[in-house]
Formats: sequence, structure tokens, C-alpha cells
Amino acid sequence: MRGKHHIIIQNNKVRFEFDIKRNLTIIRGDSATGKTTLFSMVDAYDRLGPDSGIDIICDKRCITINNANWEAVLKHTHDAIVFADEETTVMKTVDFAGTIKNTDNYYVFITRENLPNLPYSVEEVYGIHTSGKYSDLRRTYNTFYHLYQAEEMVPSKEKAEVLIVEDSNAGFDFYNSVIGGHLDCISAYGKSKIKNLLKQNGGKKICVIADGAAFGSEMWEISIYLKQHPEITLYLPESFEWIILSSGIIDGNRIIEILKHTENYVESELFFSWEQFYTNLLIQETKDSYLHYAKSKLNKAYLHGVQKNAILNVLAEIHEILGLPENNQ
Repeated sequence: MRGKHHIIIQNNKVRFEFDIKRNLTIIRGDSATGKTTLFSMVDAYDRLGPDSGIDIICDKRCITINNANWEAVLKHTHDAIVFADEETTVMKTVDFAGTIKNTDNYYVFITRENLPNLPYSVEEVYGIHTSGKYSDLRRTYNTFYHLYQAEEMVPSKEKAEVLIVEDSNAGFDFYNSVIGGHLDCISAYGKSKIKNLLKQNGGKKICVIADGAAFGSEMWEISIYLKQHPEITLYLPESFEWIILSSGIIDGNRIIEILKHTENYVESELFFSWEQFYTNLLIQETKDSYLHYAKSKLNKAYLHGVQKNAILNVLAEIHEILGLPENNQ
């Protein structure tokens, strides 16, 4: 499956209306925010159809899974939007992640749990906003809102002393080579180790750069930590490969269109996250050229001249934090 899909789920009292555009969408929130109602309505329609009193308007079939039936259902489900709630505890397991990785479905997980085995984006973690009241005459209208706002990621412009980079490969090679001279540069060797590194460097002004396309499972704890430590800046581009593609050094208009509407190009069966898609795109676009890209080790062409400056220009929002001159020289 690919593309953006508009979903309306409603009965005579409640209406949910939202879009999903990636294969993994997370709905969080406390009790009494509508999460259980949403899942129950999809489940009732899945079992009873129109006889449930519920109407689902979507260009794809919407179904539910649970602990007892998930393997059997997914075995025979294709090109559908699959909902699971927090009682479906199997979605936290490695086996579940491995099963859904190469399917052509989209998934909506309604849960307060972090799901570290699933590479979901910070952009696709939502709460539910409710307007109206339950009554016989008026529906409650529910829409989704982004749980993590972009402006919360870069809370200050104060120069950092330490740069922590999620990546340990090409991305870290770039940051360490180009920015390492301005401040200490540390690789976290993966997103799950970032919080411990923040604690180990407590009291210092820190900038963290991580891949937003797959950082969703870490954001709940990290966002709480950020509120307690305003000296920390969190910068979450989609990925390092996305930064290179956004720099304009590789094929202008066509790449810009792909980045603007990525959902129309990513096949969920082939790419578990957009980070994987951007990596593959960059590799394909640069093969057999002087800019050939490999994730394991950065091509030194990206560390010099026009290429280096173009990449740094994408990071303009955090130049001051990183102590970079405006002209990138």
C-alpha cells in the first residue's frame, strides 16, 4: 500500500475523521480520550458490517486484530488498514514486528505503550481532540493532532557543548568531520541509547540529532526528559539521507517532488520506514557517480565544497546551536 488515506468512522453519536499516510500510525492518550471508542467502532463494523450501526468511509478496508487471531487474520489480509488496541499485547513483540514488516497493509496502533520494535515516525504519533458532547442530537467530532510539536524539538538557540548523533555510520562520519571541530561529537550507536547518554552528560548543553522517521518509540520518555532539561535540544530530520536529498545536490525537481509527497512513492511492503526508503533512494540516485552513497561509510565527496555547504544549509535551524558560521565556510 502507498499514499494518503482519509478515514471517517461514525455512528449517530460519534465521528472520527483523520488521514494516515505511513504504514505505522500510533494513537496515544490517557483514559477517556476516545481511544477505546475508536477501536470498538472499527471492531464492531469489522464483525457486523452496516448492521453494527456504524459507518466507515475509506478507500481501503479497515479491520481489527487481537492476541488470539492476529496471525490468522494477517495471513489472509492484504492492502487493508489494520487496527489494534493496547490489549493486543503481542504488538510489543519481535515476532509481531517481523510478521508485519513485509506486508502491504497500513497499521494503526491505539496504545499508551512504547513499541520499540516498530520503526514509527514522531510525525505519526497522535492524540485525539474532541469537540461537541455526547447526546441524542449532536455527535462528538474527533480529529487527531500531532502529539509532539516541531517547535518543542528546538527549545533554545543556546550553543551546545556536546552533539549526540543517533547514527554510527555515514551520518556520524559527516557530523564528526564537519561539526566535531566546534564541539564534542558522540555516536549513540542507536536510538535506544540516547537517553543514557543524556544522563551521562548531565549538566552540559547538548544537541541531539536523530532520525525522526523511526524515533517515535523513544519520544514519550525523551519529551518528558526535555521538559526537565531545557538545556537540551532535540533535532529530528527524517534521516541523514533525507538531509542529503533535501540539499538539492542530487537531481532538483524530481527529488523535491518525492520529498514533498513521499507517501505516494513508498510501498509499505518494501520499506518498513521512510528512513529505509530515503536510504534506498539516495543509493539508487547516486550509483555510478562521484557522489555514490553507502550507509556504512560516508563518501568523502560529501565533506567538501558545494556538497558540504548544501547539506549544512539544510541544518540552518540549528546552526547557532552547533556553533556554525552563517556562510558555512
